[in-house]
Amino acid sequence: MKHLLILLLPLAFLLHACGSSNAGTPAETAGSRDPAKLAAIEKPQLTFGFIKLTDMAPLAIAKELGYFRDEGLFVTVEAQSNWKNILDRVIDGQLDGAHMLAGQPVAAGAGFGRQAQLITPLSLDLNGNGITVSNEVWDRMKAHVPQDENGQPIHPISAAALAPVVEEYRNGGKPFKMGMVFPVSTHNYELRYWLAAAGLHPGFYTADNIQGQVDADVLLSVTPPPQMPATLEAGTIYGYCVGEPWNQQAVFKGIGVPVVTNNDIWKNNPEKVFALRADFAAKYPNTTRAITKALIRACRWLDDPAHRAEAIGILSRPDYVGADSIVLASSMTGTFEYEKGDKREQPDFNVFYKYHATYPFYSDGIWFLTQMRRWGQIPEAKPADWYHETIREIYRPEIWRAAAEELVAEGLLPATELPDTDGYKPVTADFIDGISYDGRDPIGYLQRFSIGHKDPLESE
Repeated sequence: MKHLLILLLPLAFLLHACGSSNAGTPAETAGSRDPAKLAAIEKPQLTFGFIKLTDMAPLAIAKELGYFRDEGLFVTVEAQSNWKNILDRVIDGQLDGAHMLAGQPVAAGAGFGRQAQLITPLSLDLNGNGITVSNEVWDRMKAHVPQDENGQPIHPISAAALAPVVEEYRNGGKPFKMGMVFPVSTHNYELRYWLAAAGLHPGFYTADNIQGQVDADVLLSVTPPPQMPATLEAGTIYGYCVGEPWNQQAVFKGIGVPVVTNNDIWKNNPEKVFALRADFAAKYPNTTRAITKALIRACRWLDDPAHRAEAIGILSRPDYVGADSIVLASSMTGTFEYEKGDKREQPDFNVFYKYHATYPFYSDGIWFLTQMRRWGQIPEAKPADWYHETIREIYRPEIWRAAAEELVAEGLLPATELPDTDGYKPVTADFIDGISYDGRDPIGYLQRFSIGHKDPLESE
């Protein structure tokens, strides 16, 4: 069946190019064309930025299937060179909003890096990242990886299998270097989490070491996502954490092996968000709500497996991700390939809508704040109230709910799909080290780690 799907991908792309994609059936779009609501849009001409990654898909789909148009929005989407460029252009007003790392608006509001008041009315996806190592590193790791009865590696693979390789490199006078995409990216925190869970120190940030390499066993540095495979192949880094399609590209090119996905590190973790300036949302509330409506619809469309082939055809275009459709299909169709030929079921590798993926939970944002504190990006201890108050300025579920309720009223969304929540997810231990996380107790959470900054409990 998977082979048939792959064969159909080029057909899906051709059909899309010939205009087969549309804004849905009349029943799907009729509710969104209320003339009064369209007239209330304060800023219909918009420009959004994105990085060439699979998880920019909601922006592409909202544009290509007419969901933005249904809301009276005329949107241009532009690929950007790197995450810093995206952040700067949103802050400076050159972009009205963007596909952004979940940690970027959080860091901007928490005082790390460039500071600005950005908001997140919607999360774009869950999961979607992997950690890949070079063929040479994998060859050395394999001796330390448990195998099943067929001689296949048992996943998830712990960084404990990497520890002796790091030691080998160090003894040979070669610091072990790995890439991640940005200092406040999920990739940075996931890679750090995976390493630290096995006793490998990923380094602290200090005022004098903004690379975050103080006391590090593994040296992490920034590489833009599309450049990851080439940087690995050149030997500048020995592994990396990145989103798709750049892990599968390493397999496709025969230069590296993904060893773990971020769904294994933190099950159903938040990944990218849609972010815009707080003053934009205040000045253009109807426009902000309309953007959120269109993106909710796009995310819902994307999570229907029947739509993934068409989505891959759209994403493979050079103006979007521009990767080969076969590479995109390796993860977007519910599988993930580790070594060549070792393709495994990963139905939740890319989640855009289910599990309330689009809702901006406070607890998700607080997790990023805890990791910023854990590794020294937030240099001083903060009380628990600071975490809650800070994230409420950035994550804006009230905008999401207003948009979703309009979609319900228009018959485009079942009311049963709206979460019943106060903004905090239940306590979960779905992490690779089994440590439980409660977003209501950030200080207690930090206390549980053997590696990382700890703050005194407020009762002490």
